[in-house]
Amino acid sequence: MNNNNRYCIIMAGGTGSRLWPVSRAAKPKQFLDVAETGKTFIRQTYDWFLKIVPQENILVVTANKYRDLVKEQIPELAEGNLLLEPYSRNTAPALVYATYTLLQRNPDAYFVAMPSDYIIENEEMFAHTIYNAFEYVEKNDVLLTFGVVPTRPETNFGYAQVVGGRNAIQSNTPLKVKTFTEKPDMDLARILVNSGEFLWNAGIFVWKAATVREELEKHLPQV
Repeated sequence: MNNNNRYCIIMAGGTGSRLWPVSRAAKPKQFLDVAETGKTFIRQTYDWFLKIVPQENILVVTANKYRDLVKEQIPELAEGNLLLEPYSRNTAPALVYATYTLLQRNPDAYFVAMPSDYIIENEEMFAHTIYNAFEYVEKNDVLLTFGVVPTRPETNFGYAQVVGGRNAIQSNTPLKVKTFTEKPDMDLARILVNSGEFLWNAGIFVWKAATVREELEKHLPQV
């Protein structure tokens, strides 16, 4: 397979309001070293993907007001790989912007869309999972999202119910999503976790740019 068709889109436009007052609109959490690793979240994310895709295939999409912060923390990022939104409109518009940008450059592109503010403890396992996801979407026209086995009821995460339930989850193979539930209240979160049929939806996506364009034009034409 052609690794030059593999891209990473780092989503870095959020305001980090849930971590206020540490994270503020002028300098949200992705530009801070909240985890005290010696690197900011966005720098750490960029460095992870240097080991996975070619450097010239890493793009950052963020709000125009964060341009200087990105350039300060990732000075080697090519100007054409910094996608600036006039104002933040959350995940879907950022992904649309990135998708159409990549399709203009490479109609065969496929990419991982990665939030800029995650802590990954096992980097080797994470990279292996990304590689497996790339190989899967190369051969299948699917929209792939990462699921995490929940360890507790949690109201700040979205949930994905998978076909096959608990037994399928233990197979550690790609699963078909049955339903999504976005940030439930605590009572519903307990029910979802106890059912054994739901994963936390990590918000990490892998897909062909052409495939997601087709789905966006079908289901979200207004975006």
